[in-house]
Amino acid sequence: MSNVLKSALAAMFLLAPAAPAPATSGPGCLVVVNVASNDALNVRKRASASSPIVDILVPGQHGIIHLDARCEPLSRPWGSRWCPITHYNGDRTTKGFVKARYVRDSDCP
Repeated sequence: MSNVLKSALAAMFLLAPAAPAPATSGPGCLVVVNVASNDALNVRKRASASSPIVDILVPGQHGIIHLDARCEPLSRPWGSRWCPITHYNGDRTTKGFVKARYVRDSDCP
């Protein structure tokens, strides 16, 4: 391959628009609400109050809570729905479900 062709290819790659990076800020996160400061919100393995607790969210002291999909079932009032989340806290990541009545939309940091 000639040096001219190599230079042209290199320039194309350098000038080509880059794919957007995954979002690290903006909508899609949640914050804990309606939980006393001396209490915690349980994260359940499945969308059921009888499902095992896999994590706890302390109001104002949790890491990032990402809403993974819409809270369901849609046939239930908002506060009765279960929301699938991923909780990022330091180098620990937990997936589970929380009741919608205890979380509200928040921008991701």
